[in-house]
Amino acid sequence: MHELEGKMAKSTENKKVSLLRVVQERASMKKIQEEKRKKQEMLVPYLPKDCMTNILLRLPHDSLQRSRFVCKPWYNIINNTKFIEDHLCHSETVLIFLSSIKKESSLSSIPSNLPKKPNDISIENNLLQSKPLSLFQQPVVDPAPSFSIRFLEFKGDNSKIGEYNLQSMGNIRAACNGLILLDNKMKKGGLIVMNPVTRKMSTLPLGTLSSPRRESYALALSNVTGEYKIVHLFRDDLRFVSCEILNLETKLWRAIDGPSFGLFGWLGYVPVSAIGALHWIPQIDHSDYIISMEVDKEKFHQVPLPKRCRTYDRIVEVGGCLSFITHHEEVSQIDIWILKGLYGEVWTLHHSITTGSRLDMVPLCSLRIKGDVVFKRDKNCSFYLYDFELQEIKKVEMVKGCVPFSASYLPHINSLVSWCSRDGAQLKEY
Repeated sequence: MHELEGKMAKSTENKKVSLLRVVQERASMKKIQEEKRKKQEMLVPYLPKDCMTNILLRLPHDSLQRSRFVCKPWYNIINNTKFIEDHLCHSETVLIFLSSIKKESSLSSIPSNLPKKPNDISIENNLLQSKPLSLFQQPVVDPAPSFSIRFLEFKGDNSKIGEYNLQSMGNIRAACNGLILLDNKMKKGGLIVMNPVTRKMSTLPLGTLSSPRRESYALALSNVTGEYKIVHLFRDDLRFVSCEILNLETKLWRAIDGPSFGLFGWLGYVPVSAIGALHWIPQIDHSDYIISMEVDKEKFHQVPLPKRCRTYDRIVEVGGCLSFITHHEEVSQIDIWILKGLYGEVWTLHHSITTGSRLDMVPLCSLRIKGDVVFKRDKNCSFYLYDFELQEIKKVEMVKGCVPFSASYLPHINSLVSWCSRDGAQLKEY
């Protein structure tokens, strides 16, 4: 009996020693981890929130998207409304466009010019996956999209092609503050609004169906309500041009009074947003005026031009004002006129550019940060920048990628902007 009690006492003592050793080891490990953490804090000092915000504002859009998921503080900073507004103000203008994707033919072993990349996302396929439809309800969609959505950015005297890794079957109809409007090829006459940076998208209800050659779309922001609107002009069989507007918050189309009869001869020019209004050149050639629609009041105006608009002349937004850029064929000169408002304002000659023999230069946009005007020469699909400070025009060198000769370019901003902040259920992100 005494021997058994001795063994039990010894066993209990061994357990106490083992437990004490475990506690000591854990305490030692915790001390080591604490020392490592202190060393890391010494190597990476604490940065104030304002400093971190300024750093994040300067990241490229693709790096900024990945940075959201580094840690919770960064996620909260990047998704903050004030940060999104500041990022928009710091973002430079780019030109968004579509590159055609040619399918590989079974009769040819030659690969396509722009093959589908493994990490590319098809907009149509993702919209299909987000809708729980039965097998017989599924629309017929080509599994290989027709276009890759890309952008051209300008830095100094160079330019390069940027990627969103997005592919779509529909054309880009309009752009505003980082949002784009796409044709919805899954529904005739349908539309998709999306931000290609955040990849948030939403389908829109059908409006009035019309032929693409007889209609024009615009996307604009109301300065009064802060809401985004889609403006749709379309010509009926009697040649009247009607107008309907969709508010992206309510997703409802409503008709408004359109422009007066006979003012529009053509709806092919992309409208320009400036001075609180949308502006159209209403004729292919020889137009003496433009048609403007106030975004807030939704009223149309006929605005005389300082000079007749010809084939290579365009209107663009420059520094918040509306600019009319026109060519002098006799003296190889381009004039830049400025209009600062619709009421009581007149066109003023702002700059004159000597171009030599380059008379086929079409103005596309102005860079909102640097201020340079971007031209595209139709003859060889080359780009030029006009520097207002130096008062000289330079050819832009392409350092990465190549642009399609027949692409249609729209001014765009790579931003984090959304069109609906109050109802997150209306947004889909892929």
